[in-house]
Amino acid sequence: MNSLLKRLLVAVPVALVAFLLAEPAWAQDAKPTLNKGDTAWIIVATALVLFMNIPALAFFYGGLVRTKNVLSVLMQCLALTAAMTVIWLLFGYSLSFDAEGMVKDEVNLNSFIGGFGKAMLSGVTPDTITGTIPEILFFAFQMTFAIITPGLIIGAFAERMKFSAMMIFSILWLILVYCPICHMTWGGPGGYFADMGVMDHAGGIVVHITAGVAALVACIIIGKRKGYPELPMPPHNLTMTFAGTAMLWVGWYGFNAGSGLKADGGAAMALLVTHISASVATLVWIVIEWVKNGKPSLLGAATGAIAGLAAVTPASGFIGPLGALVIGMVSGVVCYVFATAIKFKFRYDDSLDVFGVHGIGGIVGTLLVAVFAAEAYGGNAGEVNIASQLGVQSLAVVISVVYTAIVSAILLIAIDKTIGLRTTEDSESEGLDTSLHGETGYNY
Repeated sequence: MNSLLKRLLVAVPVALVAFLLAEPAWAQDAKPTLNKGDTAWIIVATALVLFMNIPALAFFYGGLVRTKNVLSVLMQCLALTAAMTVIWLLFGYSLSFDAEGMVKDEVNLNSFIGGFGKAMLSGVTPDTITGTIPEILFFAFQMTFAIITPGLIIGAFAERMKFSAMMIFSILWLILVYCPICHMTWGGPGGYFADMGVMDHAGGIVVHITAGVAALVACIIIGKRKGYPELPMPPHNLTMTFAGTAMLWVGWYGFNAGSGLKADGGAAMALLVTHISASVATLVWIVIEWVKNGKPSLLGAATGAIAGLAAVTPASGFIGPLGALVIGMVSGVVCYVFATAIKFKFRYDDSLDVFGVHGIGGIVGTLLVAVFAAEAYGGNAGEVNIASQLGVQSLAVVISVVYTAIVSAILLIAIDKTIGLRTTEDSESEGLDTSLHGETGYNY
């Protein structure tokens, strides 16, 4: 009995101390936990989004330009992939997703830009978890978005911009436009758009509106191609463009279905509505051309598909099939008008319709998500005050358009005043493949 009493006198205090020092169960549950299914899916999604730039966008754009400029487009897509990767590693990711923000003169700028706490992946190890996936995987996934956004812009000034000017503009644009807009939207609580309650699942604002507006500003400042619009400048290889379109369509599943960072029903719905919107917009474009021109074109169908994909991007994580159907229809009509009638009326040379497709498509989807995210219209965002949400979405669109236009114009004018934006007339006539890169795309 004495022995048992002694044991109890020792064991009870030890157990009590262990209990007091132990981490509560709720705290253990609060720790981020790796989910292998989510991780596996985002690895695939990351590869799909990178695939959207090389080779998909390169083929899509490459087929649309003239034979003498095809390699210049492929080169730009490849070089931007490399350059944006390095900038993202050095500090782009940190400026976009460092929640500590940047402090200047005791004013915390966290609402608008991140800090340098994650520069060069500082403090991030293979065991660091974001949500349910490794942070290094989140870094890689977001890196592919940072790669393709400047890649989209090049279609506006295809066939006439210096390679050196394009590289400098793209690097500075990523830092000064993409990173702040990305941080405001996706940088977490404290981000200006995030705190407003803006809905942008996969980049209607962050990717398509910023790229589209920058593209419009760029093509206006750089000026028209020599001979445009009097001389015909048809695509040199629609077979290549079709291949690029098909690759983009499939890659977009990673873009939209991956942006929830989970392998669940939400990802499945995002994939489905992405496909529906693209399909409807393709059919709308075909019908419009058939009625107007008497013949439906592959070029039109491909352009319609990309319009539907761009428009559904911001809404894909919030809407159901009905929303996808309407967004596909509206984007098909509106983007067609901007890529044809509006473009020809104002005579700006957006070579590959970046503004008309991506910029306008992004705006359409960013506004319509306010309606179709509501449960009453098949969305999954619950009870949404449509009028209030539409006001929030509209304000975010206006801010993004104005900021992107101003900063893009400043960068382009500054580059033009220093090294010059445009190739010489002789270089443009000869073609950028030989004049800038010393190569030809085809040897007959």
